[in-house]
Amino acid sequence: MPRAETPPIQTDLRQAVLTPLREQNAVRKAELTLALSETLEVATQASIADPGDIPGRPAQPVLVSHTSLKAKPLNTAEGRALLLHAIAHIELNAIDLALDVVWRFKGMPEDFYRDWVRIAKEEAKHFLLLQKHLVGMGFDYGPFPAHNSLWDMAERTKGDILARIGLVPRTMEARGLDASPGVKNKLISAGDLAAGRILDIILEDEIGHVAAGNHWYRHVCQARGLDPIATYRELIVQYDAPKLKSPYNLEARRLAGFDDEELNYLAANGL
Repeated sequence: MPRAETPPIQTDLRQAVLTPLREQNAVRKAELTLALSETLEVATQASIADPGDIPGRPAQPVLVSHTSLKAKPLNTAEGRALLLHAIAHIELNAIDLALDVVWRFKGMPEDFYRDWVRIAKEEAKHFLLLQKHLVGMGFDYGPFPAHNSLWDMAERTKGDILARIGLVPRTMEARGLDASPGVKNKLISAGDLAAGRILDIILEDEIGHVAAGNHWYRHVCQARGLDPIATYRELIVQYDAPKLKSPYNLEARRLAGFDDEELNYLAANGL
């Protein structure tokens, strides 16, 4: 078996994230993300050229429209694997999303870039937990079709950090906070206690990820002299973000930094 190539030595964190971001093998991407050095310097003002092959993706899963994906009964191993595969796919996309903001957007404080590398590492941990669980069930990541909605939003918002932070962690990823309790209960009811424990880990970490999104979204709004709530409503319309639906995990959203005005508006308008 040929040996895996050794990643190039990097001295800057924003350049270093391109190695895992461009990696096509899913497990290797997660491992390279976990191996990113916490001690690298951060060139906050550097403009980094787009290498043109972002993100690296495996040949499988085949990506299809989210409307064509069908669930199967969770009282079957295949049905549970299909659901866990969908969550693993979200986590793999989340690695790419966190790494992408690090190299793409210059001019933020150093803590911004370190926050998103930390988040990418936690997403990598989540992916590997799910992938190993799938293998233990006799499956793996890749055989089932998946959708590309998360990265589609990343593409639409790549020209503006305010839109990216406002609509990926605060909208797309926050949907995971709402969905997690119901998904966990279904898996536990089907007898998959290990998957339930994995989802507990993911939910706890994801609250912190959405909180980082809230923090840095408000930071950019303040720097631009914008009202965060009014601006968010404008971004939803401008970028055609998905309309959110109840039930909402209000406790998790509060822990992630959404204030009462935002939560009241969410309950009334579904946004």
